[in-house]
Amino acid sequence: MNRKLSVLIFGGMLVSLSCPGWSKADESLKGIACRSVHLSYPADAAVAFYNEVTIEHTAPGTYFMVCGWGKGYFGMQELANGKKLILFSVWDPGDQNDPKVVKDEQQVKRLYKGDGVRVGRFGGEGTGGQSFFDFDWKIGETYRFLVTAKAVEKRSEYSGYFFHPVTNEWKHLVTFSTPTGGELLQGCYSFVEDFKRDKVSTTKTRRARFGNGWIATEGGTWKYLTKIHFTGDANPVTNIDCGIEGDRFFLATGGHIENKSVKLGHSTELHATDGKTPPSGLPARFDDNK
Repeated sequence: MNRKLSVLIFGGMLVSLSCPGWSKADESLKGIACRSVHLSYPADAAVAFYNEVTIEHTAPGTYFMVCGWGKGYFGMQELANGKKLILFSVWDPGDQNDPKVVKDEQQVKRLYKGDGVRVGRFGGEGTGGQSFFDFDWKIGETYRFLVTAKAVEKRSEYSGYFFHPVTNEWKHLVTFSTPTGGELLQGCYSFVEDFKRDKVSTTKTRRARFGNGWIATEGGTWKYLTKIHFTGDANPVTNIDCGIEGDRFFLATGGHIENKSVKLGHSTELHATDGKTPPSGLPARFDDNK
C-alpha cells in the first residue's frame, strides 16, 4: 500500500504522519485494520539514511517500513498471500491519485534498476514510481537498509540499497529521480502498517524493532539517531505500543498489544550511546547511480 505522508512540525520537531492525520479519529477504521504506528526521527537534512529492522511478529498484509522520508519509503512487506518482498517507492510531486494525469516532466524517472528488481508506476494514494525485490525475509533476523539522496538541479535522485545476507553484499535496488527543487532526505521515519484490512487482520500482532539508525549530513558527518516521536494514523484503537529495548526502538500494533510504554504523541530517547560508531562496509560511493 502506498500511503503518502505529510511532514509536520510538532513540538519543535519534524514529524511524519500518515494521512489522514492521527489527531482526528476515523471510526470507520475501527475493527477493520490494525492501527498504523510510526517512529519519527528528529534529524537534519541528510544525504544518507541508514537503519536496521528485526521483525518479531508478522501477519499477511503487513508493511514494516524501515527508511522513510518526505518523498518516499523503503522496507519489507508480507503480502496478503504470505509472499515476502522488499518495496522502495518515491512520489511524484502534487496530490493527484491518477498516474495517467501526471505530466512527463513531473513524473518519477528510473535511473537505475538492479537485477531481479521490478519497477513500475503506482496511484491511488499519491502517484509515483515503485520497485519490488522478492526476498523471503525471516522472523528474528536483522536486516540493513540504506537510502541516499543527491540533488541535481531541480530534481532529487533517491537510491535504495539492501544488504543481502546471502551474497553478503549491498544490493543497489533502484535509483529514482523526482522533481523536488533539490530536496535531500528530510522527515526520516519508520512505521508498521496493516494493509490487509479484513477485520481478521486486527487480531494479529505485528511487532518489530528498529535501530542503529544514522543519517549522514551534506558535510559528511554521521549522526546517530537517538530520539523518536511516537505517532499513529486516524484509527482510534489503542492496542498499540512503542518503546525502547536495549539500544533499539520497538513498534507494535494489533492483537492483544497494550500501550504500556511510550504514549501516543510522546517521545523517548536512548541515553547509553557511548562507543557507537557509524555503520561500516557501506557502498564505497553511496551517492553514485552505478
